[in-house]
Amino acid sequence: MGSPEPGFEDFLEEKKRVRNPFVPIGALITAGVLTAGLISFRQGNSQLGQKLMRARVVVQGATVALMVGTAYYYGDNPWQKK
Repeated sequence: MGSPEPGFEDFLEEKKRVRNPFVPIGALITAGVLTAGLISFRQGNSQLGQKLMRARVVVQGATVALMVGTAYYYGDNPWQKK
């Protein structure tokens, strides 16, 4: 009748992803800053906690920018129509 539809595994084998080593590092830093901020809030140091939450937003934004930049650089542009 026809060839069966490709499965999810076939898609993963077909396309090898290029990984940016800074993305997991950024995710770990984000988690660390978030944890430190939550601990600061729990201990009653709201000023330090607020600064750490702002730092988390900056680090998280940089991590997302790295992910999008890596995908764009290696040709996986999500905004490009195929």
